[in-house]
Amino acid sequence: MGKTQSDSPSVFKTPIPPYVKAISGSFGGIVEASCLQPIDVIKTRMQLDRTRAYRGIIHCGATVSRTEGVRALWKGLTPFATHLTLKYALRMGSNAVLQGVFKDAKTGKVSNHGRFISGFGAGVLEALVIVTPFEVVKIRLQQQRGLSHDLLKYKGPVHCARRIISEEGIRGLWSGACPTVMRNGTNQATMFSAKNACDILLWKKHEGDGRVLLPWQSMISGFIAGTAGPICNNPFDVVKTRLMAQGRGDGELKYKGLFHTMRTVYVEEGFRALWRGLLPRLMRIPPGQAIMWGVADQVIGLYEGQHLHVAAL
Repeated sequence: MGKTQSDSPSVFKTPIPPYVKAISGSFGGIVEASCLQPIDVIKTRMQLDRTRAYRGIIHCGATVSRTEGVRALWKGLTPFATHLTLKYALRMGSNAVLQGVFKDAKTGKVSNHGRFISGFGAGVLEALVIVTPFEVVKIRLQQQRGLSHDLLKYKGPVHCARRIISEEGIRGLWSGACPTVMRNGTNQATMFSAKNACDILLWKKHEGDGRVLLPWQSMISGFIAGTAGPICNNPFDVVKTRLMAQGRGDGELKYKGLFHTMRTVYVEEGFRALWRGLLPRLMRIPPGQAIMWGVADQVIGLYEGQHLHVAAL
């Protein structure tokens, strides 16, 4: 077991404020986006590939780089980085607020079901407020192919958002909201519960005990916590991508909603198509959670060390 910064057990007199957790999440989001954007581009291209043009992750990345330039692997970085920063700030902050509702008045502890519900609520909130509109813009930018900027329909994130609103109305930015809510709700319910369990089982670390995990310890817990969600809810992610990619101004919509899209994909492309893009998701989400928690736990630990009074037992 790794050595922590504090070896003596301790208890904080006051809890960590939600805004501190929100700030820690935003820093983690910036670092994660910068590192993992190419994997997200590959995932999106593979999920939109109905003709099986890509034979796998490496072939997809190589094809995009060869035909569109290496910079194409970072298409949509601006909305992706902004989206992750705001999403993690809202996720961590709202989860902390919701957990406060479920805390035991005497012990200050949160039950497992309370942690699960808080995570689900945070996931639903982030999906409706931030994730859906940002991912619509990101996916529209990522699905564009070609080297000539002048020939692209969308010239950048702001132009993309404005054009979607002008052609499809404000609702166009919330295309695929239902599967996004289901995906993010289950993701965060699983992730927050698993992260807390991993910290306890692997490192004997309890929230608010005054100990700060080393970055690599936080990253291992975050990696494990980020694995379960994608395996369970990949069909929602495929449906979300298909709904977000189609424009209301392109004529009659192929996909009508969550269940219609899932059924259409299953009938036309087979059951395995609902798990298309799972491998790049597993290459992005668990490492992303590892990076995010590695940064976030250190920011939270810095606050604990400087602003909270510790009473040695």
